[in-house]
Amino acid sequence: MTLIPGRQPELTIGRKLWQINWTFVLLISLIAGIGFAMLYSAADGSLEPWSVRQMARFGVGIVAMVVFALIDIRIWLRYAYVIYFASLLLLAAVEFTGSTGMGAQRWLNLGFVNIQPSEVVKITLILALARYFYASRVEDVERLTHLFVPAAMLALPVVLVLRQPDLGTAILILITGIAVFFLAGVRAWIFIAAGLAAISAIVPIWKFVLLDYQKQRLLTYLDPERDPLGAGYHVMQSKIALGSGGIFGKGFLAGTQSHLSFLPEKHTDFIFTMLAEEFGMAGGLVLLGLYLMALVYGFFIALRSRNHFGRLVGMGVVAAFFFNVFVNIAMVMGILPVVGMPLPLISYGGTAMVTLLFGFGLLLCVFVHRDVAISPGTADGDF
Repeated sequence: MTLIPGRQPELTIGRKLWQINWTFVLLISLIAGIGFAMLYSAADGSLEPWSVRQMARFGVGIVAMVVFALIDIRIWLRYAYVIYFASLLLLAAVEFTGSTGMGAQRWLNLGFVNIQPSEVVKITLILALARYFYASRVEDVERLTHLFVPAAMLALPVVLVLRQPDLGTAILILITGIAVFFLAGVRAWIFIAAGLAAISAIVPIWKFVLLDYQKQRLLTYLDPERDPLGAGYHVMQSKIALGSGGIFGKGFLAGTQSHLSFLPEKHTDFIFTMLAEEFGMAGGLVLLGLYLMALVYGFFIALRSRNHFGRLVGMGVVAAFFFNVFVNIAMVMGILPVVGMPLPLISYGGTAMVTLLFGFGLLLCVFVHRDVAISPGTADGDF
């Protein structure tokens, strides 16, 4: 598409649909298809209760993703703060009216559906930070005082999620926000200073912030055998299942650790372990290959954007996707502590699935509008 100096490109609905990167859509559909199969296996060869619901959510989410991709990127820029603060209000509402499950108060009942606002904030935070940094000059980003506002925007959801308590999601929100700061051009010395401050705060955090079960998880991570029937049970059974799968696995529906109920949370946090047991290292590498292809496609989609806002949004979504994949797989392998993190597009979960597709919709929107120039007045309503 050729830009005419002084004019914005005219994009009809038909042209936008043609511009969507359908290869990327195919990739995430393939990954989701593997998830449907594994949820079918987790239910011992039944579509109920997980697989059929996940397929329905993916169907709704993929349609919504395409709709989000067609929305003018300047609309997302204009309303980025509104969307962020709306998600923040939902997160704050969990504190007062949230539903409790798995020992934490994380869900909000909206009457017709239960949502987990902490998952939504992962994406809306990216939008808001991209909105803040899109017009920042290099010299602005280098000033520490210029970072107070985005730092507060990052700290608010992290603190609210920690209060639920949900340490894993809080860490994911934090590192995703830090990634956007890095992509925006924040100087290295600021990250080094923040890292040193975090190290100096380890003892106070251990004493006054972390709850007993969170401390237990960290101690178990360092020595899983210290409590093999308690806190160390999850990761030890996961390692047994991973090892028993061998090169090519035991076969579909034939995993013993998962189907004999030794493997906990096989349909959510530990679904990659079940896949590796049934399809072996080969099956695990196939899934990792698909993830890598999706990440590479997302990376180049973001890079092709001619406007800074689009690049920040696209790279932020890709970073969030990568961190979610990495943390879950590292967790089930015992490389990281068990923090309760679903595997994107594979694990059962409504809010996580739809929110991720919302993020992918923004990524595709960046690609569709990659040649759209954003003027300084766009955020105030001037197109």
